[in-house]
Amino acid sequence: MGRFRLPERPGSKYITAAGATRLRQELIALWRHERPTVTAAVAAAAAQGDRSENAEYLYGKRRLREIDRRVRFLRSRLLGMTVVERPPADRRRVYFGARVVLLTERGEQLRYRIVGPDEFDMADDYISMDAPLGRALLGKRLDDEIALELARGAQRYTIIAIDYPEF
Repeated sequence: MGRFRLPERPGSKYITAAGATRLRQELIALWRHERPTVTAAVAAAAAQGDRSENAEYLYGKRRLREIDRRVRFLRSRLLGMTVVERPPADRRRVYFGARVVLLTERGEQLRYRIVGPDEFDMADDYISMDAPLGRALLGKRLDDEIALELARGAQRYTIIAIDYPEF
């Protein structure tokens, strides 16, 4: 087997204003605060002499590469983003930013907000629009049923409420 791997499918380009702010703050923190601190530590470690056995130098260089990689990712990601600031005209369907209440077959109610792939970790009830459930919900209406094949078996959900909180 060769080393070739198919490129990952890039995530959706939609983000809420709060998600975009969080990514910008991370970029600023990395570029203006953490990178200069690590650069100074690497310079001090390099001044000590033999770099091949200097753990502080080697760790610092590795951390600089990690920071630079994340900075490049954040810059390119923010350039291509579409910040969604208003709910859609048709609020009876599930689109980006919707808060959806689902009823499971067992009678449980689940509540999710459909967000972009860069911000689903901001709250427990956020779900990425690229996740299987998120993709299945997009475009659906009230009382529509969704069936998903999961590892633990088929799951059925019914949409019982759609709401668009303030953006």
